Amino acid sequence: MSDIDELIERLCSAGVEWRAIGDFAECVSGATPKTRVSRYWDNGTIPWMSSGDVHKKVVGSVEGRITQEGYGSCSTHMLPAGTVVIALAGQGKTRGTVAITDIELCTNQSLCGIVLSTSDISPKFLYHFLSSQYAQLRAISSGDGTRGGLNLGMIRAYKVPVPPMEVQEEIVRVLDSFTELEAELEAELEARRAQYAYYRDKLLDFGSRGGVRWMTLGEMGSFRRGKRFTADDYVESGIGSIHYGEIYTKYGLSTEQCCSFLPTKMESRLRFAEKGELIIAATGENAEELCKSVVWFGADRAAVHDDCYIFRSNENPKYIAHALLTNAVMRQKKMLISDGKVSRISGKSLGKILVPVPPLEEQQRIVAVLDEFDALVNDISRGVPAEIEARRKQYAYYRDKLLAFREKAA
Repeated sequence: MSDIDELIERLCSAGVEWRAIGDFAECVSGATPKTRVSRYWDNGTIPWMSSGDVHKKVVGSVEGRITQEGYGSCSTHMLPAGTVVIALAGQGKTRGTVAITDIELCTNQSLCGIVLSTSDISPKFLYHFLSSQYAQLRAISSGDGTRGGLNLGMIRAYKVPVPPMEVQEEIVRVLDSFTELEAELEAELEARRAQYAYYRDKLLDFGSRGGVRWMTLGEMGSFRRGKRFTADDYVESGIGSIHYGEIYTKYGLSTEQCCSFLPTKMESRLRFAEKGELIIAATGENAEELCKSVVWFGADRAAVHDDCYIFRSNENPKYIAHALLTNAVMRQKKMLISDGKVSRISGKSLGKILVPVPPLEEQQRIVAVLDEFDALVNDISRGVPAEIEARRKQYAYYRDKLLAFREKAA
């Protein structure tokens, strides 16, 4: 690192100019075609990026595809490769997350694309710098801690350092060496995730085997909607709580402990999940994310947010959690959700989702197989996930060290 340190000292010892993003780039948000209009989506060829895709960091592909008619039906825009993208809103930790595109694509309304209009700034330098600003970007978000959001005005006004291009390129070279190794590990992990999804759908596809009951969730059990609370209510310790955003970002398919807590004085205003009940997220950025769930196995009750439903049945709750992730359920969800800035599903619509219900012994066997796959792709204490976590910490350390520029005096 001594060479780059010497370069920065030689060229930037007096500080560097800081400029507002709006002075050198166009900031563009996207849109979402109506999800219930199948011709906007079926056999689509135009890459459409959702908020969840920002977690890929370097976006070379997206699952979302829309048709030309779908593109024309809304106000989304095509963005060139090399666009820096910031999540304006999103579940849990998504808001403020930054990515850079490797392909031309369009986005949903919860993303801001930063398209540079100058050659003075490297897109990758801007990406690395804004990645270091996650906490600061979230701090300027409007609204409360769970429903707040960034907007285009905030992004345009945000200031970034502009060191000489020689310095920018050297910083990018160093930081890219870390992210390239992480990308290789992510590719391996993505292959395992695809394998997991394949076996999950295969194990839960009883259509060709026969002899299995098919039931709606409404026939199988009962739903209770959670009660409202916000991040402003959180305390260091107290009543364990589960917010819908945390289901996407902090929990696997089951948990015995809560990540956030509410004051005991709120108890009478809350609704709780009991041990063995399934908590289903009923709000999400898109249909793909909607209905992710977590089984509560804690000894005490857990308070549940009002954008979730608590589901109780006599079936294995982890079996239901796995079933809700299948492509078969995905196809059903798209016909049941309501359109808007975020996707939502009601308790009545949740009750219409149809799943196969084998005997409990078979449910347990399927859960045991899928739990092992789930651990291989999500447990950061073992294997590839653990190595990725270590590389991310190393990258963050050097990124923050290299990008700590002083502002040049006027």
